[in-house]
Amino acid sequence: MAASIVLPGEQVPAQHVNLKLGPGLLQLSSETQQQAKSAPVIATRSGVLNHSANKSKWWVEGNSRRYVPAPQESVIGVITGRSGEGWRVDIGSAHPASLDGLAFEGATKRNKPSLKVGSLIYARVSLAHKDMEPELECFDAQTHKADGFGELKDGFVLQCSLQMSRLLLDPKHFLLPLLGSRFPLEAAVGMNGKVWVSTKEIKHTIAIVRCIEAVDPDGGGIDETNVKKFLSKLDI
Repeated sequence: MAASIVLPGEQVPAQHVNLKLGPGLLQLSSETQQQAKSAPVIATRSGVLNHSANKSKWWVEGNSRRYVPAPQESVIGVITGRSGEGWRVDIGSAHPASLDGLAFEGATKRNKPSLKVGSLIYARVSLAHKDMEPELECFDAQTHKADGFGELKDGFVLQCSLQMSRLLLDPKHFLLPLLGSRFPLEAAVGMNGKVWVSTKEIKHTIAIVRCIEAVDPDGGGIDETNVKKFLSKLDI
């Protein structure tokens, strides 16, 4: 399907047996569960309609700079304070998110992570509703294993556009595989426009940051050929 522009209230052809809706889309409620499977999906904001390769996930790519949480999306957040048995987390959305102390692999009331204000976490949005603050979990929804979620120690976090973060999460995008072929690196990408990178040398971290900024559609928007030319000029 060619990219198409949608407007708020416009119905979109989002259908799949395991349909997942991202930012900018809403499935209208139905009286019965059977009707819910075929309930129409409408756009809640203007932008470009996108879907995954198998059409199971759909979303609207707009020019919004503020992240709107959506269930199952991965995010990078900063612990801003305690909240009962959990924490408040800044994920760049209109409202802070909550993270329960038991929302980690193997966590119990006596054995919970020790997170401090300023700690970075890589989490999954487990609940997102316009009238409620989002909730986070640090494990995979199906396996309940950490699978990379949890506290991010050391490393460096940079801010990019929401569109760039989606590009980096696409397995077919060239940038992270290209950088990984040049030097060892670890990376975590949040749908909220935050990218965490960890390398063995500061110059490698600087190279990654500069490349992401250059490829970002909100920045230079350069292609793979020009990134290779840029890297060839660096002492890495």
